[in-house]
Amino acid sequence: MELKRSWMFVPGHRQKMVDKALGLNADAIMLDIEDGVAPNEKDTARKFIAEALGRERTPGSPTRFVRVNAVGHARMDADVDAVLRPGLDGLVLPKVETVEEVLKIERMLAQQEAKVKLEVGRIGLLIAIESPRGLLNASAIASCSPRVVGLMLGAEDFGRELGLPTAREGEARDMLYARSAMVVAAASAHVQAVDGVWVDLKDTDGLLGFARQSRRLGFTGMSLIHPSQIDPINSVFSPTAEEMDYARQVVQAFEEANARGDGSISFGGQLIDRPIVERARRTLEMAKMLRADRSAEEEGS
Repeated sequence: MELKRSWMFVPGHRQKMVDKALGLNADAIMLDIEDGVAPNEKDTARKFIAEALGRERTPGSPTRFVRVNAVGHARMDADVDAVLRPGLDGLVLPKVETVEEVLKIERMLAQQEAKVKLEVGRIGLLIAIESPRGLLNASAIASCSPRVVGLMLGAEDFGRELGLPTAREGEARDMLYARSAMVVAAASAHVQAVDGVWVDLKDTDGLLGFARQSRRLGFTGMSLIHPSQIDPINSVFSPTAEEMDYARQVVQAFEEANARGDGSISFGGQLIDRPIVERARRTLEMAKMLRADRSAEEEGS
């Protein structure tokens, strides 16, 4: 699955929000049947989401994930059964703590996909890490199934488990270890690392600062709760013109050095060797992918 920068939560019991979300410029939407939906509204959410997944996609529309209730929850089986249809790209699994929970879903999906005539293995899994136990097992969880496309930090539940204050402090400095550890776990399995939400909708500067810190830590995207946060997040997690220009210069200078027989060079006062060049190439590949996505959107509009 291609890199997704913005992952937007959408309460599944709100018909207008679901309808609007299908046409937003978020990279992915997470239609919710779990914590964002009251118990007496979950059947409604299931119905609205199933209907939405049956609609035809428009070019450039978001990838469609559904956050079902946790593995072992009484409603989880029915959630999966309701939303498993051709319009579904993946499931968000909340509160995962063990490899066994992921493997249970993997077995269920393999059986259900065949029944509804979907390609077996087609449905991806975004795993929400929301507890210390889950974090300690995160590396094993990330690598336990080819369906796993990423790990997402459930910061609010994680903070509750740690006994942190209700009010968030600065750029979530109190969660720095957990966030960094989750990035390492995701990178070890070559899957995405998706940071938690920025909850203050009025603080755009705070959102930008948090997103920039997330990217510096190694996250490849962020979850969000409002359409106004999509563009800032997409912007922060996309290479800038300056980054691309520098990356091109690094690659060119290194290739010229290689042609001379040199394995490393001094460029702009910095030692440049192969790992740095590979990071530069990755930046250029990401920019190329994003340009291709935009071109596809323009052709379809």
